[in-house]
Amino acid sequence: MGNLNFKAQYKEVPRVLIMGLDSAGKTTLLYKLKSNQHVETYPTVGFNVESLEASKYGSLTLWDVGGQDQLRSSWKDYLEDTDSLLYVLDSTDEDRLPEAMVELENVLNNAHMAGVPFLILANKQEVPGALSLREIRDRMRLERFSDRCWELRGCSALTGEGLKEAQLALERLLESRKQICPYSVRVNGERKKS
Repeated sequence: MGNLNFKAQYKEVPRVLIMGLDSAGKTTLLYKLKSNQHVETYPTVGFNVESLEASKYGSLTLWDVGGQDQLRSSWKDYLEDTDSLLYVLDSTDEDRLPEAMVELENVLNNAHMAGVPFLILANKQEVPGALSLREIRDRMRLERFSDRCWELRGCSALTGEGLKEAQLALERLLESRKQICPYSVRVNGERKKS
């Protein structure tokens, strides 16, 4: 695991934490966002840190944290000074959706995450049989998170589909920290009231 004091060097720009269960596609997503290239990845042990160009901020610092079961107990060590959470789901793994929800709740209930907006990316939408955004929203009961701004978006880290929109959503959520949330929630850009 990397040195957590390394975080201090990156605080000049917004800090985005990428979390989710193992095999959700977090690292593939990170490098597709960063360089628009598919990079062969391996299970992350510890974290990856990359800078991402952002229209409103110049750049964002993205922290991709390993999602294997044995690493999740250390997630709490990464939460301090987080400006936004990008939570990645595998849209094809219906059986693990309850586990993903429990882990998301654990992160959001941490004192360091009070009021932090979050973006859920339903990855692998290109795969036939992937859960729809409506199914994910309803099964995870996402609308109960009315205490903060959040969005749910579909994407494919493999093809890049939906990633530009996801980045814009992330920037919009970062702006929401500076004011009262201008909307309740968004599901693929459509405003919803909770």
